[in-house]
Amino acid sequence: MIIVLKPNLSRKEEAAVLAEIKRLGYTPHVMRGVARTVVGAIGDEREHASLEALNAWPQVESVMRVQKRHKLVSREAHPQNSTVTTRGVVIGGPKFVVMAGPCSVESETQLMKTAEAVAKAGATVLRGGAFKPRTSPYEFQGLGEKGLKLLAKARKATGLPIITELLSEDHAEMVAEYADILQIGARNAQNFQLLIAAAKTGKPVLLKRGLAMKIEEWLLAGEYVLANNNRDLMFCERGIRTFETYTRNTLDLSTIPIVKRESHCPIVIDPSQGGGRADLVASFCKGAIAMGADARLIEVHPNPAEAWSDGAQQLSLEGFAQLMGELKPFIAAAGRE
Repeated sequence: MIIVLKPNLSRKEEAAVLAEIKRLGYTPHVMRGVARTVVGAIGDEREHASLEALNAWPQVESVMRVQKRHKLVSREAHPQNSTVTTRGVVIGGPKFVVMAGPCSVESETQLMKTAEAVAKAGATVLRGGAFKPRTSPYEFQGLGEKGLKLLAKARKATGLPIITELLSEDHAEMVAEYADILQIGARNAQNFQLLIAAAKTGKPVLLKRGLAMKIEEWLLAGEYVLANNNRDLMFCERGIRTFETYTRNTLDLSTIPIVKRESHCPIVIDPSQGGGRADLVASFCKGAIAMGADARLIEVHPNPAEAWSDGAQQLSLEGFAQLMGELKPFIAAAGRE
């Protein structure tokens, strides 16, 4: 870290700061300029206390980090792109991956019909919510374990690995028993104990961005997964809360090149949650492909008008098949398969 001292300090005042740096386990290197004295503190922050407390000292003007706080997810720790593999599907590699399925698992008929249709159209992962985090306690909360069993049945019929949301630490082992990828939703993006529980199952984790989450906070949340010995992490941009009301959320496509620059982990885009409107999904997908996303997460329903949750943002089976055809030239132009 870099500690900038205030001007006109006495040697005694400066020595007190240096002594504190040493006490906290760092080696100070003093650089004297014309107007300021700067101290470089060398040491591993994971093993010693943070030096940011020095901001409270009257001799100190500022304390700045040199290394990133998100050490394990950063490019510094792993310069090459990482990939996540589940049941033969590689996310983050040359192939652009499509995860598709209903927002909520409602019935066996609804799920099987959707699973077969998205598999036929070219999806490689089946999504579906067995547990649903709803704003109102009176809205449909999901089928729970019954929904998980239906997802497992759909996987057996289609061969598609499944991704579903984990809402509770208490359910971690149960959900991991059925699911191939655990999704941590926007509302739980900084539920650190849930992130640890998900990581410890050993299953790949898809971490959605919180509604008002800064990118650094998102990366640090992902750090919890890697710090608990699970290297299979994906980030998912699903839109953030802004002042705009035309869309449900504001899909922040700028996160794609930023996350690609800052992290080695794959990034997924959720165009359904991103705008909350099915008529915008195609445009969001095309933009995401052009900007370098590794996968997309799309909500599809046999009859969106009758969906038990978020019908306005779900594509019909026919609409999804049409979208898959439209996106082929964009995928090719981006150098993906």
